[in-house]
Amino acid sequence: MLGEDSPYPLVVTGVSGAVEQANEAARSLFHDGPAWLAEAQRGLSARLTTGREGLACAPVRGPIGERVFEAHPVWADGGHVTWLLIDVTGQQQAMETLQAERDSVLSMVQAATELLSTLNLDRCLETTARLAVRHFAESALVVMPLGSRQYELAFRTSEGEAGRENVDLDPRTIPGLNEALQGFPPVPARWIDPALVPGRVLPGRRRGIRSAAVISLPGHGMPVGALILLRHTAGFSPREEMFARLFAARAGTAISIARLYSDQVAITELLMAGLLPPVIPQLDGVEVAARYRAAGGSSRIGGDFYDVYPAVGSGRHSLVVLGDVSGKGLEAAVLTGKIRDTLRALLPLADDHQQVLERLNDVLLAGESLRYVTLVLAGVERRGTRVALRLTSAGHPPPMIVRDDGRVDVTTAHGTAIGLLDEVTSSTETVLLQPGEKCLLYSDGVIEARGGPLGDEWFGDERLREELRRSVGVPTDTLAEHVQMLALQWAGDREHDDIAIVAIGAPGEAPPAATGGPGP
Repeated sequence: MLGEDSPYPLVVTGVSGAVEQANEAARSLFHDGPAWLAEAQRGLSARLTTGREGLACAPVRGPIGERVFEAHPVWADGGHVTWLLIDVTGQQQAMETLQAERDSVLSMVQAATELLSTLNLDRCLETTARLAVRHFAESALVVMPLGSRQYELAFRTSEGEAGRENVDLDPRTIPGLNEALQGFPPVPARWIDPALVPGRVLPGRRRGIRSAAVISLPGHGMPVGALILLRHTAGFSPREEMFARLFAARAGTAISIARLYSDQVAITELLMAGLLPPVIPQLDGVEVAARYRAAGGSSRIGGDFYDVYPAVGSGRHSLVVLGDVSGKGLEAAVLTGKIRDTLRALLPLADDHQQVLERLNDVLLAGESLRYVTLVLAGVERRGTRVALRLTSAGHPPPMIVRDDGRVDVTTAHGTAIGLLDEVTSSTETVLLQPGEKCLLYSDGVIEARGGPLGDEWFGDERLREELRRSVGVPTDTLAEHVQMLALQWAGDREHDDIAIVAIGAPGEAPPAATGGPGP
């Protein structure tokens, strides 16, 4: 008989795949050979010919009852095959467990990648709910507190229903939710009756739902929210338990980062709103145009600034200010905001430029910043068709006057920068603009733009004056735009300093009215 003394199951199959012989160990396993073994025999018969005794072939594997066996074939004569069966159930289970662990790790990596791929808070909440449905539940709800009983909810169902809304919610009405939102370290998942989750909180189909889990989403120092899962099955498997814990940690981290970024963006936008160049107000009978470009071009704020203050109360003079804080970037922009606020507070003294500069100097010297600012102040008053300017410089490039006959005058106003010395000196020059004439205030980012054939030549005062001579008669807004364009073109792709420009113009005289009737 075939290996009756062997502890291993042995069978002989014929060409058709039927078991022709089996030892006692094999007969204890089955009466008829398993289908997968017969299929393997037929495959061998189709590929191999008879007369090749002892030819070894690759083993095959399949189930017998609740166990898994690996069958090692040896080719015999007449198309018969002798199979040695080895129990590999433990090995198969280990392989399946390892594969499941690999799948879990891969799923966790993919989930973490999706969660951390965006800093958009709304999208992060939606992604958390979507991934929770993909891996754990038939419906999922992310609960994020906003303060004062207000909560943002993001839900998702396996049928594809999704949405977000803000609701007034008492977390104590849902068992485990209040603890999940307050606990740190995060409390374990709490399983509750799904009927206890209000329909208005988690819409969607509930047919077949048998359990609900409330899971804390840990953040930085305290939970950022909670995840509510509705499932067809009760409880987590050990693998799901581990995966759910890791998923909650990754989701909480992602939401925390996205929320922090969202808060920072909101704060930055609020602060930046006070630092951005202002909209130019209308001045009665005076044309004013401005242009601004921060260093590098990618930032909207920098150390150069301008402001235009219309005359208020009984005052006759409007005030135009253009300044340049030393340095560039955010630190310079913050000091710029402080200077602008101080100048706004000093508007009651606007007719006395020297006093304005002294008070501003006191403020800067009392601060901790070592930066300074150069300024030009222009008191503006309309006198009939003309515009009178009182120009005061504090260490700033002198304004230029574009006359209607093509001349360009450089003013003589000069003084010391603000924030460097205890004593401030300045001089004021009065200029009268005839109709069509312009006054140009500019920061040194214009004349110190580097370019030219070798890339190291300043744009300079003389080149600016020459370009202004060619700009006689152009509108005030066009003049400001033209000067900015010249400086940027001169710098090309090279780095440049902040650029601020304000052009003040006396409106040109209106053309004489037409007389006589229409022509033939």
